[in-house]
Amino acid sequence: MKNKSSEASEVVILERCWVVEFRSKTDVSIILKFQSGEPDLYLEAASKPDCEAWAVALGEANSEGLRNKIQQLQRLIMEIKEERAADEARQFLPSSQVDSLREPQFTSIQRIANEPKLEFSLACKGLVAATRDRKLNTFIQVSVVHPAEHILTRYSSTEIVEGTRDPLFLTGVTFPPEYPIYEETKIKLTVYDVKDKSQGTRSFLGYTTFRVGDLVKSKEQQLTLTLRTSDGGKTVGTIEVNLVKMGEFEDGEMDHITTDAQDQKFLCFLPLKSCSCGFLSATCAHNTENLERMTDRRAKEECALVHECTAPEGLSGKDNLPSLNAVLKNPICKLYRFPTSDNKWMRIREQMAETTLSFHVPKELINLHIKEDMRRNQELKDLGELAPHWDNMRKSVIAHCDQMLSMYQDTLAELGKHTGSSFKSSCSKGEKTLEFIPINLHLQRMHVHSPRLKDALYDVITVGAPAAHFQGFKNGGLRKLLSKFEAERRNTGYQCIYYSPENTAKAKEVLSNINHLQPLISSHADLLLNSASQHSPDSLKNSLKMLSEKTELFVHAFKDQLVRSALLALYTARPGCVLKKPAVPRNSAEEGGDLKHQDHPSQIKRQDSIPHHSEYDEEEWDRVWANVGKSLNCVIAMVDRLLEKDNSSKIKEGESDPSAADCKVLHAGGDWYEQLYPLVITLKDCMGEVVTRAKQSMAFVLLQELACGLPQCLMLTLRRDIVFSQALAGLVCGFIIKLHTSLHDQGFLQQLHTVGLLVQYEGLLSTYSEEAGMLEDMAVGISDLQKVMFKVIEAKSEDFLPIITGRREHYVIEVQLPAKMFELLPQEIKEGKLLRMYPVLFNVGINEQQTLAERFGDTTLQENINQENLELLKEYYNLFTEKMPPDCLPHFQEQNDLKGLLENLHQNIQAKRRKNVEIMWLAATICRKLNGVRFTCCKSAKDRTSMSVTLEQCSILRDEHQLHKDFFIRALDCMRREGCRIENVLKNVKCRKYAFNMIQLMAFPKYYRPPEGTYGKADT
Repeated sequence: MKNKSSEASEVVILERCWVVEFRSKTDVSIILKFQSGEPDLYLEAASKPDCEAWAVALGEANSEGLRNKIQQLQRLIMEIKEERAADEARQFLPSSQVDSLREPQFTSIQRIANEPKLEFSLACKGLVAATRDRKLNTFIQVSVVHPAEHILTRYSSTEIVEGTRDPLFLTGVTFPPEYPIYEETKIKLTVYDVKDKSQGTRSFLGYTTFRVGDLVKSKEQQLTLTLRTSDGGKTVGTIEVNLVKMGEFEDGEMDHITTDAQDQKFLCFLPLKSCSCGFLSATCAHNTENLERMTDRRAKEECALVHECTAPEGLSGKDNLPSLNAVLKNPICKLYRFPTSDNKWMRIREQMAETTLSFHVPKELINLHIKEDMRRNQELKDLGELAPHWDNMRKSVIAHCDQMLSMYQDTLAELGKHTGSSFKSSCSKGEKTLEFIPINLHLQRMHVHSPRLKDALYDVITVGAPAAHFQGFKNGGLRKLLSKFEAERRNTGYQCIYYSPENTAKAKEVLSNINHLQPLISSHADLLLNSASQHSPDSLKNSLKMLSEKTELFVHAFKDQLVRSALLALYTARPGCVLKKPAVPRNSAEEGGDLKHQDHPSQIKRQDSIPHHSEYDEEEWDRVWANVGKSLNCVIAMVDRLLEKDNSSKIKEGESDPSAADCKVLHAGGDWYEQLYPLVITLKDCMGEVVTRAKQSMAFVLLQELACGLPQCLMLTLRRDIVFSQALAGLVCGFIIKLHTSLHDQGFLQQLHTVGLLVQYEGLLSTYSEEAGMLEDMAVGISDLQKVMFKVIEAKSEDFLPIITGRREHYVIEVQLPAKMFELLPQEIKEGKLLRMYPVLFNVGINEQQTLAERFGDTTLQENINQENLELLKEYYNLFTEKMPPDCLPHFQEQNDLKGLLENLHQNIQAKRRKNVEIMWLAATICRKLNGVRFTCCKSAKDRTSMSVTLEQCSILRDEHQLHKDFFIRALDCMRREGCRIENVLKNVKCRKYAFNMIQLMAFPKYYRPPEGTYGKADT
């Protein structure tokens, strides 16, 4: 012992002693008591705070306290190792390991099918703080010890409850059906006191353990456990563990939404029940202004993602699962409870799932590209002999096309090797082998169960902006690159013939029609002959009808000046040519206008293939093309004569000997086939001649397109394919989810086949630097989705993945449904009617880069995109109001409502205000009111997307479900801090932090800023 300036007069050994502090507010003395029986040592401090500080310091300085610290550090090191292992492990053990653990000595927990195995809530009482006046900020970490392995596995954590020694935790603990938990399993509960949320520092308070069987079998299904320090000696409080059973839900009014008991900052707690959908439940209602998650939550409650809140009779949720399980994977489920404006409680289930379509759709699409490009290369080779200039051009084009084809094949092979997660993380957006894969594609769903309102589902597809990240944005995106390329291509006429984009698209359409219709016509012609040989009048009529329809489509496909002009251009490219001008030009449209008034086939003069060294008659194509129609008319006339004779012969022979009539029929059957056969062969020959000439002429047009822009043309095609692939994967996912959740909505199904489906994309990209290029890519990719049609078919097997057919200018997505679901569809859809898509994009940049663009750059790109898509949205609305009855809108909507929203949206776009996020809010609301599919996109669908999606969800709760106005911000922070979107961040960057910093957030609109402690440095 010593004074400040004196030598030490006495040394006190702090061993086997304890500190006694006087409880009087005025007393500043403390006493040291020794177990050895030595006299007590009285110490006096200058003030009460000094006295408390000395008491803490002396208490921690004794040898036992140091040993406790060492043990605590050892335990913390072990827990850190557990956390790292948990971050690398899956949510629960693999199925193979689960099976190996299912031994007879372990007692399974009885549960209802599709319900969680175990759920419980937690509360603490009488927690002991290091100093008497300290207010604790506590949370509980939950760990599991499996009876067979005796390894501690960190499972989940509660939220932090501030300022109380009796915390009531609002986050429950849920073990999903697949988790290997038994009555012998031990649960360890560790309580921590958070010292500094911003730094993440915490101190250990105490822990306890219990067997699952003790909780399940307890009389009141509640355990009260003692919390002890790490050495097991000192009691620091108690924990109450309450088993949560589904179906026990109190529906009474809440007299007091919040509780002031001991200044606790949290909401009141009530047990939850599960609804009939079979979702997993957890007790989770947060006041999020003061909550901070300190450790990674590993418990991701798996649940069935599809719930028909008002499913029709005969269709259960289980009927939906097989087809959706093929599409949705790795679901995460969170549950909240928020108060309503009338002091009731609403339940909100927030769900998120990745989709197998992220890889399935791009692989299907690349496979189609490979087939299409191989077919095009063969058509170029089949052009025949060309003059040296054109032949060299063809060789160069084919060489470049072969290189591109090889790249597509390599990409498909690499994707075929991919295993593991079914989504592409934001960190992988620049990987070449994954450039066709959409970034971070997920379904985000909110299921709301309100006391007095009907259950409702709200879906948003979140995905990174479709863009060619590997190719980069140094020269801009597709919107700029395509415009520049087209301007440059016009100036290369001395090398090749310029055809407009419309003409090249028409050429591709003609080739596609040829490849589609020619085999169909040939097949129907064979069926006609088969019907004739069987002397079947009804079958003959049906076969003729199908043959006529397909042949007329075939003839109509060539009713275009482009084919004639391309044939002439091809002739001039042959080695030597002489043009013969016709005396009187003839109109090709008149030649093929009316198939039923053409000349008899005896007048048809067969033409040789295109001459190489002789005169070329420009009218020759008209005659060749018209011969198909004339041949069809002859077949029709012959069938009519045969049927007429058959009818008259039946009348004459009806009263004669039946056996003689039978002989007559057999003889007539032979006559039918013999009389039709030469006419059908003539039709096939004429059609073959047309196909040969048309294919060569259209291939020559495509040769010009490629030759005028090598290699930029192929690179732009590749870039467009990449962007379209990402956009299509998201669209297919959105369509399938919308169809499944709306099978009971007859108004929507009528709208789907009568008008089409509105698909609204919300973009959050800035118009500055690289993001401007991303936005240009995204705008073109979404616009290209107009070329996509959907078709719903009945599944013939257990494979429910969609089937993609078509070509670059036109794709058909066949969505497969199980028989029970398929029967619910309207007849038009069941008969295969193609369903149109109406994609629209509205973009508003919200980050600091958009601030730079608004002040020093250019926002014209965003303004133009919004204006163009507003016109598209108006067109869809007008089409909707024309074709649909007024009662098809949801019952709580009105026509005037939509008109006002559209006008408001128009005014906001015209206003050109900075970061006018109201544009996005209005567009999203209009989309939902028109039964559309919602998308939200930013660069990686991780940070800005999370802010937007959570804001939209809370806005819906406020506007449609009466969320208490005082809890809007709290609910918003809760979803951002504890919900599915922070789990999405973890999936992408292995860190539970949004990639924002304080300076960036100063530029964000107010409601797009995350709560404190949820953002910081993180790779993106």
